[in-house]
Amino acid sequence: MSDFPFRFGMNEFTTQPWTFEEDVTRYRELGVEAIEVCEAKLDPSRIKDQMRLVEESGMEISAVQPSVRTFFGSRMAPEPAETQARVLRLENSIRTLAPYAPGTVFVTNTGAPPNGNVHRVMDETIQHLRALCPLAEDLGVSLSLEPLNPTSVNVESAIWTIDQAMDIIDGVGHSAMGLCLDYWNIWQQDNVCAAIRRAGSKINVLQVSDWRTPYSTTDRLIPGDGCIPLHDMLSATFEAGFRGACTVEIFSSDVPDSLYDRDLKDVIRASRAGLEKAWTGR
Repeated sequence: MSDFPFRFGMNEFTTQPWTFEEDVTRYRELGVEAIEVCEAKLDPSRIKDQMRLVEESGMEISAVQPSVRTFFGSRMAPEPAETQARVLRLENSIRTLAPYAPGTVFVTNTGAPPNGNVHRVMDETIQHLRALCPLAEDLGVSLSLEPLNPTSVNVESAIWTIDQAMDIIDGVGHSAMGLCLDYWNIWQQDNVCAAIRRAGSKINVLQVSDWRTPYSTTDRLIPGDGCIPLHDMLSATFEAGFRGACTVEIFSSDVPDSLYDRDLKDVIRASRAGLEKAWTGR
């Protein structure tokens, strides 16, 4: 991707059928430059060996998706149910994985608001993130908050716009706290490119896929195969100052034409080609 301004990355959810070891080996063979590690794919008894594989591959660990990344309930990770237990699980993930991934970013979200109480969730999320940021800083990593698509509100998230996420990030007020920009989640926000530019240096994770009217909550497309204005959004992200990895994050479950049933090497190749075409505006 000679003209593409971001390192090409893959999130392990994109290759769900592969094992962690297959992800690392095949990503590197295909020229992937950064990996977004999903803790759910790690074997707790072999973490040291598995993370050594990433180090030996030469790929950057651009971000980590903790097994429990929300402070309130989440359909993706419903247990533990109690907020403080969830905070402790996230803290343990940071303590466990940070030594193997210096400089990486741990992605978080609010979780679903109990009884629709978004105000409470935003306030308490600020408190929890404010408490975790010094730990992250001490361990040489940072945190990121991801607003999710409205399809996830009340099941995974209390926030669905960049501006809501920035209210929390500003409330935390710590240099170790940033914004996870997932185009599939936020592309329908009004004046999205202006919001991206306003976020500026707070953007520390970039995830890309493409959109069609979903068949399920886990229905995303290869970049360039849907209707997200990728060229405009990539340009706005570049203008905001972001220079990290552009990571492809695709979910494709409970749909009639799942990408997980295709040759996943072809999915990766097509994703790379789609990003390059989007950047050049073709």
